[in-house]
Amino acid sequence: MVDTDALKIPKRRKPVKVWVHPDGLVLGSLFVHLQSAHRPGEEEPAEVLNGPEPFFVMECGSARELRFYNKHSVVRMEYTLDEGPPGDYAVYLPARLHLMDGSNLEGVIREMLDPQKARLFDYINIHEHRFVRLFLSDTEAALVNKAYIVRVTPDEPGPRD
Repeated sequence: MVDTDALKIPKRRKPVKVWVHPDGLVLGSLFVHLQSAHRPGEEEPAEVLNGPEPFFVMECGSARELRFYNKHSVVRMEYTLDEGPPGDYAVYLPARLHLMDGSNLEGVIREMLDPQKARLFDYINIHEHRFVRLFLSDTEAALVNKAYIVRVTPDEPGPRD
């Protein structure tokens, strides 16, 4: 008999809110690896959604039902940052994302980008990333599927706390 626990990869549940087309809002937990493959520390939701796999796993509801969502159907995912305000980034790009459903998300894109390609236009056109990460505040972030973005406009920077 095979010990199935020995085959499990250690992961942590990260509470998220996901808007899925056509279902709407889904509350649940995303599974993230305890160690990122790309940097020190835990895997981030952006790594999961921008990874090459077409589906990701969520645990939903009080019954802890497992669901496998196709990334193409995800409009956006919002989550609370585990750490305090984000650290130092090469660029801070205030932006407003206008989505197909009529909603607008305002925030700041904070990323380590090549100085030669550090404009808002450059970031949204990084072809290997399906999702744009937008910091809605110092404690909340959203991952927005580029396929559901109608337009992006630079936003006026507000005061930083």
